[in-house]
Amino acid sequence: MPELPEVQTVVNDLNEKIRGDKVVSFWSEWPKAIKNKKLKDFQKEIIGRKVLGVRRVGKNIFIDLNGDKTLYIHLKMTGHLLVKFQNPNDKLQIKSKIKNLKNTKPDYFSDRVNQYIRHKWTLKDKKGKLKTIEFSDMRKFAKIVLDDTEKIKNLKEIKALGVDALSAEFTFQKFQEILSKKPKGQIGIILLDQNLIAGIGNIYRSEILFEAGILPDRPIEKITLPERKKLYAAIGKILKKAVKLRGTSDSDYRDTSGAPGGFQKVLKVYRKEKQKCQKCGTMVQRKTLGQRSVFFCPECQK
Repeated sequence: MPELPEVQTVVNDLNEKIRGDKVVSFWSEWPKAIKNKKLKDFQKEIIGRKVLGVRRVGKNIFIDLNGDKTLYIHLKMTGHLLVKFQNPNDKLQIKSKIKNLKNTKPDYFSDRVNQYIRHKWTLKDKKGKLKTIEFSDMRKFAKIVLDDTEKIKNLKEIKALGVDALSAEFTFQKFQEILSKKPKGQIGIILLDQNLIAGIGNIYRSEILFEAGILPDRPIEKITLPERKKLYAAIGKILKKAVKLRGTSDSDYRDTSGAPGGFQKVLKVYRKEKQKCQKCGTMVQRKTLGQRSVFFCPECQK
């Protein structure tokens, strides 16, 4: 499932590529993904609306439209939003923003994402040029909701989200408050709890804990104040770096141009079990924690 850095990359791309555009049509072969309306009603309500901007909370995407409407999208396990332009030579379509990574070969519009297009929005920009947002979803798990902006904000699953891991509200004091709620809990499980901290998933949990030098099964009450400060700093450092490198394409994540992210090239422990730790040479290990695999170095993490 795309985590915070991947979703933020998609949000950044959409703001660059579709902000100010008007929706002129919508097609779907899987209307069940639209959770609160029939297909005809969805089409009627969204066509003609202008995109005001795109934002994110945790792993959720919100496309704000004029008329106080918001399109809420969750990519789930295998969702991709691909922006395609009428002119195949449009620079925005083939532009790759992966920086400081040599020998990167983006596989634009790979068969893996293009053969599972379930939904398609057609938009028109201020100059009258057409483009599409194609929603690829191999497993058909993704979610689409269109409603009043205020109603979207008050949806049960949105209100239940914890503080966003890269928001200004996620201060060290807030982090301390979160940890104090679960003193007996294991830090590796707490970091994945979207009702406490929104946005961190399995990839970044392992990388954050390695950066902080803390074992994933350490009880909260056993983590000292200096370690907590180091962990808090690691959350920001790892997530911001992953956003800069446009996410992790460990499996099938692609950005809105169909290009992979770059953070997989700098992973230290995630899915590196039975490989030597880059820092100390000890073999990286994997264990199950909260029904998910977590990866760590038993020497560098305490």
